[in-house]
Amino acid sequence: MKHITYIPVGTCSKRIDIDIDENGIIHDVSFVGGCNGNLKGICSLVRGMKPEDVKKRLDGILCGSKGTSCPDQLCRALEQKGL
Repeated sequence: MKHITYIPVGTCSKRIDIDIDENGIIHDVSFVGGCNGNLKGICSLVRGMKPEDVKKRLDGILCGSKGTSCPDQLCRALEQKGL
């Protein structure tokens, strides 16, 4: 199991933790801070997905005028780690 910790930029969330199994499948995602219910939903939806599929669905989503969002920052975390 590979564990990634990422500090998001430009969002209300303060940290993203991602666990990816040996087959490259997302096992678990959790956010610290942010909109609790929405982020729990995102975490549940991406569990079991490949990082490239998550990026196809969530990359570029914006939260108001922030220029990014928690789902977009999840994509940045995956990209930064080469996933």
